[in-house]
Amino acid sequence: MNVNRPGLRGLLLALVSTLLLAGTGSAPAAVTEETTGRAEVERLVEAIRKYRAASRHWHRVMGKPPRKAKLAERRAASVADLTARRDFWRRRATRLRKLGWHPPHRPAWRCIHRHEGRWDDPHAPYWGGLQMSMGFQRAFGRYLVRREGTADNWTPAEQMWTAERAHRSGLGFQPWPNTARACGLM
Repeated sequence: MNVNRPGLRGLLLALVSTLLLAGTGSAPAAVTEETTGRAEVERLVEAIRKYRAASRHWHRVMGKPPRKAKLAERRAASVADLTARRDFWRRRATRLRKLGWHPPHRPAWRCIHRHEGRWDDPHAPYWGGLQMSMGFQRAFGRYLVRREGTADNWTPAEQMWTAERAHRSGLGFQPWPNTARACGLM
């Protein structure tokens, strides 16, 4: 019988601890440490997933191709390895979030927003602080439309990055002709 398989090993530990608890009234120290270690590992893996998802989100919003995750936590040999992976993903997610809140033409988008509407403006046929039509949202913010709905549900940074994608595609500030002119952008 191969006891090194993770599922079988856990089952045997649970069985042994149950038998010991039934016979003595207390669990041995090794079983308690194993349970505590497992809880710590689960907490670290969940934190890694959360930070990796945040990193992927900001990559998608900014229009950058996401890097392929190697899922190194599956091969981690110790809690220290997992802690290092968690810290790596935390740093990456924090850096990308900071970059995400500062799109390249941020002052221009804020000026356009001042003349257009509230960031959470839900009135059709234009939504959000940059008054984006549904066609515009689908063309330049497809990921966000699928994830969060119309632009009035997006953060200001997500709306600005969608407009930034349109700007990068060659449209510039043309989707906002009057407002861009008032802001001195055209």
